[in-house]
Amino acid sequence: MEAGIRSGIEAGEKAETGKSGISEKFAELKARGEGALISYVMAGDPSPDATREIVAALARGGTDIIELGLPFSDPVADGPTIQAAGQRALAAGTDTERFFKLVEGLDTGIARIPLVCMTYYNLVFRYGIEKFVEGSAKAGISGLIIPDLPVEEASELRESCERHGLDLIFLIAPTTTGERVKKVLDRSSGFVYLVSRLGVTGTSSEVSGTTKELLDRVETDIPKAVGFGVSNGSQAAEIRKAGADGVIVGSAFIKIIESGKNVNERLETLARELKTGILQAGRKLE
Repeated sequence: MEAGIRSGIEAGEKAETGKSGISEKFAELKARGEGALISYVMAGDPSPDATREIVAALARGGTDIIELGLPFSDPVADGPTIQAAGQRALAAGTDTERFFKLVEGLDTGIARIPLVCMTYYNLVFRYGIEKFVEGSAKAGISGLIIPDLPVEEASELRESCERHGLDLIFLIAPTTTGERVKKVLDRSSGFVYLVSRLGVTGTSSEVSGTTKELLDRVETDIPKAVGFGVSNGSQAAEIRKAGADGVIVGSAFIKIIESGKNVNERLETLARELKTGILQAGRKLE
């Protein structure tokens, strides 16, 4: 597949979801001078079958990495849009076991798109850290994001992820101190998640002026992905031009899912717009 808007679905090709790896995906994109589109949706919203179709639509639109939320009853880092998605997923019966089965069911048609699970530590801890990581790896997950787990308290989870070949991705905000940034970078793998503005997810209407400052301040060879509040191709292009290796989009997709109208078509269209913006930014990775 050449640079440009790539279809995530290849006719007759069996999926390799979760097996290509996050680092490999970023390296592949870097070789083509591309940034990554990382698309977030809540698993099980509004149903497991719908999620399978949603993921396929995002893949067709050019998504490079898919982030799947595992719903939790007290999602402290999520804004109202994602919280509502989590409630719908919980109402549909989505729990950890069903999440793993859903992920396993994504291995028909999705071509080489790494999957990342985002959830909360209480859920991981109650399920059992080793059991959760092992289950994630077996299901085809490539990495974990646990936004409420401080890096200083993540040793057990990080060691388990290393044993099972999963990346553990941490967040850095504009208010994160230099000392803490170093700790995060020392213990991160896959990519580092930069919060482009303060607050909960999905509440920004424009790209924050602090985004470039944050990107410049975080000096690392690990790919840097920026999220929280991105909703259109213009914003995605701005973030790419500012030096991001990846752009994370979630609430904009979930609002389409919530509407229930022409969902898959609109998801594919938005993903294509976002990926086009990233490509047209024209910033070659260095």
